[in-house]
Amino acid sequence: MTKRPDGALEHDILRALWAAGRPLKPAEVKDELGTELAYNSVATVLNRLQAKGLVRRTAADRGFAYEALLDESALAVRRIQDVLDAARDRDGALMSFIGGLSRRDRKALLRMLAEDDEPS
Repeated sequence: MTKRPDGALEHDILRALWAAGRPLKPAEVKDELGTELAYNSVATVLNRLQAKGLVRRTAADRGFAYEALLDESALAVRRIQDVLDAARDRDGALMSFIGGLSRRDRKALLRMLAEDDEPS
Protein backbone atom coordinates (compact mmCIF):
# COMPACT_ATOMS: atom_id res chain seq x y z
CA MET A 1 0.00 0.00 0.00
CA THR A 2 1.32 3.46 -0.90
CA LYS A 3 1.90 5.85 1.99
CA ARG A 4 -0.29 8.96 1.88
CA PRO A 5 1.24 12.41 2.31
CA ASP A 6 0.93 13.83 5.83
CA GLY A 7 -2.59 15.08 6.48
CA ALA A 8 -4.06 13.50 3.34
CA LEU A 9 -6.14 10.92 5.19
CA GLU A 10 -7.46 13.58 7.58
CA HIS A 11 -8.47 15.70 4.60
CA ASP A 12 -10.09 12.74 2.82
CA ILE A 13 -12.08 11.93 5.95
CA LEU A 14 -13.18 15.55 6.32
CA ARG A 15 -14.17 15.59 2.65
CA ALA A 16 -16.35 12.51 3.24
CA LEU A 17 -18.00 14.24 6.22
CA TRP A 18 -18.59 17.43 4.22
CA ALA A 19 -20.11 15.48 1.34
CA ALA A 20 -22.43 13.53 3.65
CA GLY A 21 -23.81 16.64 5.30
CA ARG A 22 -24.71 14.58 8.37
CA PRO A 23 -22.83 12.79 11.14
CA LEU A 24 -21.23 9.53 10.03
CA LYS A 25 -20.08 6.51 11.99
CA PRO A 26 -16.50 5.34 11.37
CA ALA A 27 -17.74 2.40 9.27
CA GLU A 28 -19.73 4.81 7.08
CA VAL A 29 -16.68 7.05 6.66
CA LYS A 30 -14.63 3.98 5.72
CA ASP A 31 -17.25 3.04 3.10
CA GLU A 32 -17.31 6.59 1.72
CA LEU A 33 -13.53 6.56 1.32
CA GLY A 34 -13.75 3.43 -0.81
CA THR A 35 -10.32 2.24 0.30
CA GLU A 36 -9.02 -0.85 2.02
CA LEU A 37 -8.27 1.06 5.22
CA ALA A 38 -8.91 -0.76 8.46
CA TYR A 39 -11.86 0.41 10.55
CA ASN A 40 -9.44 1.12 13.41
CA SER A 41 -7.38 3.45 11.20
CA VAL A 42 -10.45 5.51 10.33
CA ALA A 43 -11.61 5.57 13.97
CA THR A 44 -8.14 6.68 15.12
CA VAL A 45 -8.04 9.55 12.62
CA LEU A 46 -11.56 10.62 13.61
CA ASN A 47 -10.44 10.71 17.26
CA ARG A 48 -7.43 12.84 16.29
CA LEU A 49 -9.66 15.21 14.33
CA GLN A 50 -11.88 15.51 17.38
CA ALA A 51 -8.88 16.30 19.60
CA LYS A 52 -7.90 19.04 17.11
CA GLY A 53 -11.40 20.52 17.33
CA LEU A 54 -12.20 19.77 13.68
CA VAL A 55 -15.02 17.28 14.24
CA ARG A 56 -17.70 16.71 16.87
CA ARG A 57 -18.41 13.25 18.22
CA THR A 58 -21.92 12.34 19.33
CA ALA A 59 -23.34 9.10 20.68
CA ALA A 60 -25.03 6.97 18.03
CA ASP A 61 -26.41 3.52 18.72
CA ARG A 62 -23.58 1.66 20.50
CA GLY A 63 -20.85 3.86 19.10
CA PHE A 64 -20.20 7.36 17.88
CA ALA A 65 -20.93 9.46 14.83
CA TYR A 66 -18.76 12.35 13.69
CA GLU A 67 -19.51 15.61 11.90
CA ALA A 68 -17.19 18.32 10.64
CA LEU A 69 -17.19 21.53 12.68
CA LEU A 70 -15.58 23.64 9.94
CA ASP A 71 -16.31 23.84 6.25
CA GLU A 72 -13.46 23.60 3.76
CA SER A 73 -12.93 27.37 3.55
CA ALA A 74 -12.79 27.78 7.32
CA LEU A 75 -10.31 24.91 7.55
CA ALA A 76 -8.07 26.56 4.95
CA VAL A 77 -8.15 29.81 6.94
CA ARG A 78 -7.26 27.93 10.12
CA ARG A 79 -4.31 26.22 8.43
CA ILE A 80 -3.03 29.48 6.97
CA GLN A 81 -3.31 31.12 10.41
CA ASP A 82 -1.39 28.24 11.98
CA VAL A 83 1.42 28.64 9.44
CA LEU A 84 1.57 32.42 9.92
CA ASP A 85 1.53 32.03 13.72
CA ALA A 86 4.47 29.61 13.51
CA ALA A 87 6.53 31.84 11.21
CA ARG A 88 9.33 33.86 12.80
CA ASP A 89 8.95 36.44 10.03
CA ARG A 90 5.18 36.81 9.62
CA ASP A 91 5.48 39.69 7.12
CA GLY A 92 7.98 37.72 5.05
CA ALA A 93 5.71 34.68 5.06
CA LEU A 94 2.78 36.82 3.92
CA MET A 95 4.85 38.40 1.16
CA SER A 96 6.03 34.98 -0.03
CA PHE A 97 2.45 33.73 0.00
CA ILE A 98 1.20 36.70 -2.00
CA GLY A 99 4.15 36.40 -4.39
CA GLY A 100 3.23 32.79 -5.05
CA LEU A 101 -0.36 33.60 -6.01
CA SER A 102 -1.45 33.63 -9.62
CA ARG A 103 -2.23 36.98 -11.21
CA ARG A 104 -5.94 36.07 -11.05
CA ASP A 105 -5.77 35.26 -7.32
CA ARG A 106 -3.82 38.46 -6.57
CA LYS A 107 -6.45 40.52 -8.38
CA ALA A 108 -9.23 38.77 -6.48
CA LEU A 109 -7.42 39.38 -3.19
CA LEU A 110 -6.93 43.07 -3.97
CA ARG A 111 -10.60 43.40 -4.91
CA MET A 112 -11.67 41.74 -1.66
CA LEU A 113 -9.36 43.94 0.41
CA ALA A 114 -10.68 47.07 -1.33
CA GLU A 115 -14.28 45.99 -0.67
CA ASP A 116 -13.40 45.32 2.97
CA ASP A 117 -11.99 48.88 3.31
CA GLU A 118 -15.13 50.53 1.91
CA PRO A 119 -17.21 52.34 4.55
CA SER A 120 -20.52 50.70 5.41
